[in-house]
This record gives sequence, structure tokens and C-alpha cells, in this order.
Amino acid sequence: MDPSSNTPLVRVLRGCLHLMFVALVALSIVRAVLGDAPDVVAIVVIAVLLGAVYTAGALWPRARTSRSAAAQWLVVVGVLWIALLVLSPEAVYVAFPLYFLQLHLLSPRWGLTAVVATTIAAIGGFSWHQGALTVGVVIGPALGATVAVAVVFGYDALYRESEQRRRLIEELTATRGELAAAEHAAGALAERERLAREIHDTLAQGLSSIQLLLRASERMLPERPDEAREHVVHARETAVSNLEEARRFVRALTPPDLENSSLSAALERLCANAFHAGGPVVDWTLSGTPVPLPIAHEVALLRIAQSALANAVQHSQADRVAVTLSYMDTEVALDVVDDGVGFDPDALPPRTDRGFGLPGMRARARSLHGTMVVETAPGEGTAIAVTLPLEVRA
Repeated sequence: MDPSSNTPLVRVLRGCLHLMFVALVALSIVRAVLGDAPDVVAIVVIAVLLGAVYTAGALWPRARTSRSAAAQWLVVVGVLWIALLVLSPEAVYVAFPLYFLQLHLLSPRWGLTAVVATTIAAIGGFSWHQGALTVGVVIGPALGATVAVAVVFGYDALYRESEQRRRLIEELTATRGELAAAEHAAGALAERERLAREIHDTLAQGLSSIQLLLRASERMLPERPDEAREHVVHARETAVSNLEEARRFVRALTPPDLENSSLSAALERLCANAFHAGGPVVDWTLSGTPVPLPIAHEVALLRIAQSALANAVQHSQADRVAVTLSYMDTEVALDVVDDGVGFDPDALPPRTDRGFGLPGMRARARSLHGTMVVETAPGEGTAIAVTLPLEVRA
């Protein structure tokens, strides 16, 4: 059965249809009794029997769920209606509710066939009672059948359109939920990547420097206690700085090195601390006229310099590292060059939990529409060049 048959509107219309059918059958009885028809007894018996069969079928659940059962019920109702039509001309009006029942309970093809047959029977029976086939006799049942077909099929079309719109709204709602979930997952992944880069470029590098300083002081004890004490002091200062980085990192604030000083001063201190940590000699150079940079640019350049210097100290075995910050009209550039052992970029292992160095630096530059170039080869040192675009100055 059509799922639309269970909607509240259809249930109300079905109840009205039942009342109309019973009222029209009762009309045949009343007219026969009041008009003193010759076949009044037969009319009353057939009308009562028709009403009983119709009521039984209306209360029969299977007639609303099975088209075969509905067809059988309608055949019995139709035969009794024709018998009543032969005896009473008022029975022709019962054809109108029959049209709706046939279209509602049967398939479209069989429903239209039943409507046509009912219309022909109504025209034939009424013309037999009138004694002639007139235009009015034909137009009445035909017009009723046309109205019934238009109403039923029009409602079905509106229902299908409403269902299609409802499904579309459900799909849009589901798609919106999936999009929100995807955006949430992407945001969580991006935040995870950002946290990993921040931890690698700040806390992890600071802890590595503390480890190198303590290891150097351990080797110097007890022969060179003054130098060992100096390394311990630098390790303590690095620990204090790392602790401050961690606190501000949790609060998502500006790095302490940039809070009260410029980017060039922060980079100069970074180079000095790298040298004190027992690493290679670090040369610091500032080129061009410094201009105010967006905080995102300063943070990115400072983090990239920290990561590049950490790589040079821990892995390059270099004797000297050159760090250069260059201000130009349309861009700012950071170069970190060492004379270490170099490496083969194509032979790098796949990224692991410890591999946030070069990928993290490249991601920082890309997030600000910048570029990062790594030039290196085994035995030839390493050069890292980062360029970030700036607004064109007048």
C-alpha cells in the first residue's frame, strides 16, 4: 500500500468517505420507503446487506494492507451496488464514494479500470431508470469520476513532492552533521600538529640543551669545577626559560623571548645560548632595516631558528653556524647555514613521533604563505633558507 495511506489527512478523508457511502445508501432506503417503490423490500434488503458488507470491509485491517483482499471486498461491494442500482435510481450517487475507494485501495492501473467500469455501470443504470441516454445522464457520473481521479492523483503528486523534499532536508541535515564532524576532526588534527611543533621547537629543544650542558659539566668535574659550574648555571637558566615557555605555551601567549624585545634581539640571544650550550660557534648577522612584523611571522621565524640550530648542534657535527635575518622590501628571510657533515634529503626516514624538525619548519613557513628551501649533501654542510612575504611598503 502507498505509505501516504497512513497520514492523518488521509485518515480523516477516509472517515468522511465512509460516512458519505453510508449516507447515500441510507438515502436509497429512505426514498424507496417514502416513495412507496414497488420493490421496496428488495431495495431495503440489498441496501442493508450492502451497508453491512461495506462496514465489515472498512473494519477489516487486511483490506487496508493487501490489495488482493481490497480487490475482493470491492468486487462484492460493486456487485451489491449494481443490484441496488437496478432497483433504485438513487443508488447512482453511491458511485462517487466508490471512485475514491477504488483509486485509494487498488493500484493506479486497476484503480482507473475500476473507475471506468463503475462509470459505465452508473450511466447505464441511471439511463435505464430514465428511459433514455441523455447528456445529463452521461455528464454526471463522468464528471464525478474525473473529479475523483484528479483529486486522488493530485494528492499523490503533492505527497511524493513533500516526501522528496523531506528526504532532501534529511540528507542536508545529515550532510551538515558530517561536515561539522569533518571540520571538527580537521581542527583537532591541525591543533595536534601545532602542539607537536610547539613542543618540539621549544620544550624538547630546551631539554636537549639542558642535557648537553649537564653532560659537559659532568665530564669537567672534578678537574675543572669553575667551567662545570658555568655549564650548570646555563642549564639552570635554560630550565627557567623552558618553564616560562611551558607556562606561556599552555596559555597560548607570545613566547617570552618576543614579549619585551624585538625578533632580532631574540635571535641574537638564541645564537649566544646555543654557543654557551657547548655547541659550534654561532655567528649572528642582521641585514637590512628592521620593520615591525606580525606576531605570527616573528613566532614562526623564532621557532624555525630554534629548530634549525638544535639540528645543527645535535646532528651536524659542525664547527660554525651562521644565522642571518634579512629585511627586504617585500619579504623577510632567515638563513641558517652550517659547515657540518650534511645529509641526503632523499634518504631521510619516514616521519615519526620524533620527526617534527624539517616537516614542522616547512609547515610553519607554508602556513604564512612562505617558502623553505633546504640545500645539503653528505659532507657539504646544510643551508636552510626561509622566506616569508610582507606587505609592500610605500
